[in-house]
Amino acid sequence: MSADPQRICIVGAGRMGEGIALAFMFAGLPVTLIDIKQREPVAQDRYFRQIEGHLRGELASLARLGSLDPAQVEQAMSHLRLSDREGSGDDLHSAAVVFEAVPEVLELKALTFAWLSAACGDETVIASTTSTFLVTQLAALVTHPQRFVNAHWLNPALLMPLVEVSRSKDTCPQVVQRLMALLKRIGKVPVQCSPAAGYIVPRIQALAMNEAARMVEEGVASAEDIDTAIRVGFGLRFSVLGMLEFIDWGGGDILFYASHYLAEAIDPRFLPPKVIAENMAQGRNGLREGQGFYDYQDVDLEAYKLQRLGEFTRKLELMGLSPVFNGGVATS
Repeated sequence: MSADPQRICIVGAGRMGEGIALAFMFAGLPVTLIDIKQREPVAQDRYFRQIEGHLRGELASLARLGSLDPAQVEQAMSHLRLSDREGSGDDLHSAAVVFEAVPEVLELKALTFAWLSAACGDETVIASTTSTFLVTQLAALVTHPQRFVNAHWLNPALLMPLVEVSRSKDTCPQVVQRLMALLKRIGKVPVQCSPAAGYIVPRIQALAMNEAARMVEEGVASAEDIDTAIRVGFGLRFSVLGMLEFIDWGGGDILFYASHYLAEAIDPRFLPPKVIAENMAQGRNGLREGQGFYDYQDVDLEAYKLQRLGEFTRKLELMGLSPVFNGGVATS
């Protein structure tokens, strides 16, 4: 088997492993998807055919939606190599990056990282895709921990642009840069976060999902109406303005007083963090004061607002939710 320094290896052929493989196949990079479970030859061949069927099916769905030409399905599949553990040695040794995507069981991850530490080249970036463990906890399981990092993908991995990247104190900054560059190369939008439980999206998402479920429990609204409100209200606005950017648009002081009202009316869990009061005390309430979570003092606010409005109206058009102008027609 020939060595390929551009090859990406993915260890763990489950749902996340398949999704990450698709992302690199779609971008035209050679990918080895490695099934580490021991299987009899007949069962292994059957499992590989099953994986191929899953991947080809995902690509075929995109072709039916017009996102790619049917001929490109086979082009993407040509970038894939399936391997069992025993046959993956050459690819692992020469790979640019190896993604670990085995089940979220610490003992299994420890065994996997011990094997990868021996099988991979010293310069190979080893990236976990865990959504459960912190990079600081897993780094201790890898030799040369300076090449270890975590890359938390969101499902479906092929379509979701975001990847949350976190490093330990031992991770070499150049390793983070290499991984970020690779992710950008395939069209992803990587962000960096500290090794903290919940990362960014899962932490915010858990609060929002629990609050939605709590409103159903309390009889505030039906599940259908809450989800409609999320799709055409909450979600739409935050797909254009980031959450902290949104605070700046409305004003941190508005959030402060609204949060205290909700804390009194519903539960203390709604109290704002200290940073909101600190920003208020420092005159950093957002756009109207030129500073908030962002600094707007050198920003052309009219152009900035027009840009965001344009992004918002385009999303409304895509969803078929744009207001229909009828101002020129007299009504009775």
